[in-house]
Amino acid sequence: MIETVLPWLGLLGLIGLLGLIGLKHPVEKTRSGMGIRLLGLLGLLGFSGFWIPGAGAADAFGVLGPWNHQNPKFAKWAWLGWLGLIGLVILAIYLANTDR
Repeated sequence: MIETVLPWLGLLGLIGLLGLIGLKHPVEKTRSGMGIRLLGLLGLLGFSGFWIPGAGAADAFGVLGPWNHQNPKFAKWAWLGWLGLIGLVILAIYLANTDR
């Protein structure tokens, strides 16, 4: 059962593309939350989804970019970034079960 769901979990990573809104409408430098916005870089771990089914969900961290944005609509989208934890769990399980 889980083997059929894992590849589809990678599609959660598409949520991370919403973080690109921060390029056109950047967060003001004076707003707090820079540490959480930097967690958006964890979205790059989503590229591991090409090799590890389900790990692409980590790309959802990319939407943390507009965290605490001055536009409340963009700030609400940032909450979806925590779905990236699913991809991190899958990635950790994969790495723990890999023979070295």
